[in-house]
Amino acid sequence: MAKLFAIGELLIDFIPEHKGKALKDVVSFERAPGGAPANVAAAVVKAGGKASMITKLGTDAFGDFLVETLREVGVNTDYVYRTKEANTALAFVSLKEDGERDFSFYRKPSADLLLHENEIDEGWFSSGDILHFCSVDLVESPMKHAHIKAIRSAQKQGAIISFDPNVRLPLWESSEECRKTILHFLPEANLVKISDEELAFITGIEDEALAIQSLFVGNVQAVIYTKGSAGAELYLATNEHFTSSGFQVTVQDTTGAGDAFIGGFLYKLLEKGAFINNLSEILKDFHQDILSFANACGAITTTGKGAISSLPTKEQVEALRDSYV
Repeated sequence: MAKLFAIGELLIDFIPEHKGKALKDVVSFERAPGGAPANVAAAVVKAGGKASMITKLGTDAFGDFLVETLREVGVNTDYVYRTKEANTALAFVSLKEDGERDFSFYRKPSADLLLHENEIDEGWFSSGDILHFCSVDLVESPMKHAHIKAIRSAQKQGAIISFDPNVRLPLWESSEECRKTILHFLPEANLVKISDEELAFITGIEDEALAIQSLFVGNVQAVIYTKGSAGAELYLATNEHFTSSGFQVTVQDTTGAGDAFIGGFLYKLLEKGAFINNLSEILKDFHQDILSFANACGAITTTGKGAISSLPTKEQVEALRDSYV
């Protein structure tokens, strides 16, 4: 089986021990490993695949904890660099009663933003691998240019490029800078995952169907449109469209649910031997299995606290899916 590479932020989420309070009113937090690309890598591994994380951490205790956590899960950390120039990123998260979140980030800059393009090696990637990235680490920094080098290197080797914008506006100088950067990187991706909360903002189009179609630019072969507990839809550049309903569970914390979804989705592509030249065909032929698996991954993750610690195994996913048969 080919493998997944995830590039971007790896950080500490500080999650409140009690839900329902604004961030300013939270008294105590619980430490949890986080960062969307890292969550995706961990999701792939817990499902049974192979994944590597590409990032940079501070030479601090938080960095040590994150490396140990990824290794315990089984994510390859050979491409996790360390630096004394900045600290590991931190994010403080408040949880509403429904499990939705509010963020406050500490990174000016954090170590992940200092990953340099010359630290990316073209030889890491192979045909059939998947490179996954998000938008949080696309702010103007060395890390942005490391993304460009990684994308170009992966493309040259025939890897599939996956992009989940995962919008976090507090991390940007302006919302327009965030939107423009996402639109700039969009054509590089073969797969784009976008949520119902992000679609209108990113595209600038209120009509859902027109907004989704506008995402088919450059190399984009498929758009995965997620709708939380309502499930997901898959759109192909061949004008085919598939839907999948979600799974009803008791939600504790939505942190990492979208990452678990796309992690499950990408695992299925690796499992089925997807390549650039057969990607659309595999998505068309196996859409029901792929979407159902991804939806179950996302649903199960919301039943626990934190992201990586709540990611399901393949057996847990199959058990949930079997309960709906």
